[in-house]
Amino acid sequence: MQNVQTYIQSGNVLFESEEKSGKLHQMLELGIKDKFGFPVAVILRTSTELEQIMELSPYNFNSLAESESIHLSLLAELPSQERVEDIHNFQSGVDQCQIKGKEVYLYLRQSIRDSKLTVRLSKIGVPSTSRNWKTIMKLSAMAKAMD
Repeated sequence: MQNVQTYIQSGNVLFESEEKSGKLHQMLELGIKDKFGFPVAVILRTSTELEQIMELSPYNFNSLAESESIHLSLLAELPSQERVEDIHNFQSGVDQCQIKGKEVYLYLRQSIRDSKLTVRLSKIGVPSTSRNWKTIMKLSAMAKAMD
């Protein structure tokens, strides 16, 4: 790995590597466990994937009301169809989500802390990590600057 950059202290790390994703994933998880003594799920996306994720967003960040927000959950792997259907069936009029492959786009009309949808999403059955859309935009800009 080279050209390593971090963004805020929440596990956002950008870097360049020639390693294949599977091997890189395994190396990072093992390295974190060896260094800190506990396992951490590592979720990787390439700069191209990050750009596609932003383009596929079904929600418009620029038209949000003051209390609304967009978040993105990145999944380590595809969830089962049963779990996807459970999330879709749960949606209320307050919050919305769309699941596209290994990404879950969340449109929240109130605080993420008050969202029942995010609680439900935590039971999707695969490791995940969530970021607000401002963080996703910043990571994308940082990744483009590295290219």
